[in-house]
Amino acid sequence: MRRRFSIATWLTVSGAAAAVLALATSTSTSAQGAAKIYAIKGARIVTVSGPTIENGTVVIADGKILSVGASAPVPAGAEVIDGTGLDVSPGFFDAMSQLGLTEIGAVAATNDITEVGAFNPQVDAATAVHPATDHIPVARANGITHAVAVPGMPSGAGSSGPVIGGQASAFHLDGWTIEEMLINRSVGMVVNWPSLQARSFDFATFSQRTRPYREVKEEQTKQTREIARWISDARDYRGARAKGADRVDRNLKLEALGPYATGEKPWLVRADRERDIRDAVAFFVDTHKQKMVLIGADEAWKVAALLAEKKVPVIVGPTQALPDSDDDPYDATMAAPSVLHKAGVTFALSTYSSSDVRNLPYEIGTAVGFGLPHDVALRAITLAPAQILGLDALVGSIEPGKLANLVVSRGDPLEIRSTITHVFIKGVPVSLETRHTQLYEKYRNRPKPAAATH
Repeated sequence: MRRRFSIATWLTVSGAAAAVLALATSTSTSAQGAAKIYAIKGARIVTVSGPTIENGTVVIADGKILSVGASAPVPAGAEVIDGTGLDVSPGFFDAMSQLGLTEIGAVAATNDITEVGAFNPQVDAATAVHPATDHIPVARANGITHAVAVPGMPSGAGSSGPVIGGQASAFHLDGWTIEEMLINRSVGMVVNWPSLQARSFDFATFSQRTRPYREVKEEQTKQTREIARWISDARDYRGARAKGADRVDRNLKLEALGPYATGEKPWLVRADRERDIRDAVAFFVDTHKQKMVLIGADEAWKVAALLAEKKVPVIVGPTQALPDSDDDPYDATMAAPSVLHKAGVTFALSTYSSSDVRNLPYEIGTAVGFGLPHDVALRAITLAPAQILGLDALVGSIEPGKLANLVVSRGDPLEIRSTITHVFIKGVPVSLETRHTQLYEKYRNRPKPAAATH
């Protein structure tokens, strides 16, 4: 027999649920809205935007950096953290990730990266971000304090995906809900540039599939014309709505494209091969006069001079990989950031991942071993991505007035042997506990087997 709830029982259960909800709300409020003042004193402070302070103090109040300097005064009542022997850096920024959009790549139910359809400008990643993913605390414990979730982005060069994938969203890596975590719901519109890739891997037959070049070229031409049409229609729609909103039916796709088509925000154009990069730059920058950020960019190092000339910023992917082409030098991927820097290209580095976001500092650290100056490397995962995406007034460096997203480390944070001791997000120290540390403690403290008796 099915058990029935009485009204009294329902009230008891709902009351308990309300109490739990109230506790969660109060916990969230105390964590995110605390007025506590912190001072990290006697640390080596790497400001990124200015000179490094060898023995300085950072004061944090109301979620922001109140002051920083060699003689910054510590307010009365502040909680002082002894920074002797420690480095303080801006929080690391993974500017192209899939954090919150995927948990286990091989399990479709845990992936919410791509919507159905080829043109999805109305989609924003924030809507799908899962704040309780285990990947966020793992990344946070390694110094990543904020990230951008990118929708509709294929997993690698030559991968299929929507032509317009949607809007990338920036958020902090701490909070109960995405609304608490959100920095900016829309920092860029993702476009997967139609590639002239005649050869692809057919997973149905586990063999290479080759298409005629003419067929591939016709398909690319059709898709680029569609992108051009969307840009033109979005401009016309925005102008018409401004003149007489009541006479123009609302179109969510064209509305979402408006700030991008008019140059207010950047297109995040995924192109990997040299030929595709050249075509994408010609289309967006030369022909349509759009604001463009090149993402993915596996072979950006081959066209560094062009990117510098056209002032196209680049967000490159991980360095710890071999090049796809047998004709490229073995260290092409690892040296790519150095090549871009020497050419004068504004660039940042990202993981383009979810579970691997924690490796962000080590990926850029690898580039240091292949010619990239250390200060440029740190900038590539802090201030540079913030500037590229228009968030540098909020994050990216240690300056008064900016959000207090900070990393405190014992040793160089780009070195795998160093230790992260504190992470601040919006001025609040966050837990460094992760699923990894929980499992480590669980099995380290497992019961010892009883002595065998005979």
